[in-house]
Amino acid sequence: MPCIESDRTDVAVRWRRAASALAVAMTALAIAACSQSERAPGETSGPTTRSAAAAPPASSAGVAAAAAAGAEPLVRRPLAAPTARRSWAEVRQQAAERLVAANPDITYMGKVPDQLLAIPVLEIELNGDGSIRRIDILREPRQATETLKIAVEAVRRAAPFGDVSRLPKPWKFVETFLFDDAGKFKPRTLER
Repeated sequence: MPCIESDRTDVAVRWRRAASALAVAMTALAIAACSQSERAPGETSGPTTRSAAAAPPASSAGVAAAAAAGAEPLVRRPLAAPTARRSWAEVRQQAAERLVAANPDITYMGKVPDQLLAIPVLEIELNGDGSIRRIDILREPRQATETLKIAVEAVRRAAPFGDVSRLPKPWKFVETFLFDDAGKFKPRTLER
């Protein structure tokens, strides 16, 4: 005899996932509607990939996302100036911390859930001063593709990443974005 309770649980889980996907889609649309320009303040040249080029930065993304979710927007504080680092591991750590600081309303710091909504992977190429030169997409998620745009915009808001001119070239690092069902991400670098 089949268990009725497990069928109800499966339906509830599906509804929650569908509601989360809808919230992420609404957030992406709100961010796109609020965007004003093609480049973030710290970016010196446009990205070279199709998806990254189609994702304009949104300085009011937190306000738009909060409004779409019906919540009070978080007040964004200016980021502290990045410092020059001595290794690429330190650059990645500082960049991940800046990603969280620049995007407090769309990040989480707790345990990564067993099932993730999406896992986009970006390669960020920098200029010597730490500004973004280009963003390349190494892994595009099959589902919840709007998370890719959210990740690109989050990187742009977190820039610049500190002087890297004394580090060996190429001036690039890779970040993986672990999106949960609520549409919030955690940089994989901080998952230790």
